[in-house]
Amino acid sequence: QVQLVESGGGLVQAGGSLRLSCAASGSIFSINAVGWHRQAPGKQRELVAQIASDGSINYADSVKGRFTISRDNAKNTGYLQMNSLKPEDTAVYYCYAVIGTRQSIYSPPSLANYWGQGTQVSVSS
Repeated sequence: QVQLVESGGGLVQAGGSLRLSCAASGSIFSINAVGWHRQAPGKQRELVAQIASDGSINYADSVKGRFTISRDNAKNTGYLQMNSLKPEDTAVYYCYAVIGTRQSIYSPPSLANYWGQGTQVSVSS
């Protein structure tokens, strides 16, 4: 079983910073793409940032220059550093990862998408 556990959310004033973490555990063979989405009340879930399997990084226009996505392969952990937070950044943030697992050392890896449980980020004005 593979699990993604998020941490680091909370309440912060506008202009402040938070760092979200997403730790993957379980029978992991490889971690390909990693990323973060968010969902504000009454709105659709949207992509915030991602590191694709080729290492390329993409950000939503609304967070460019303020948020930084990174990963620590040795720790199977992804991060989202959020600076200069705005009230409109208030949302539940979800991490996801494309993770490869194997049934045995003789079988090829099977890729699947995994999601964290979500962590609330609230920015007051």
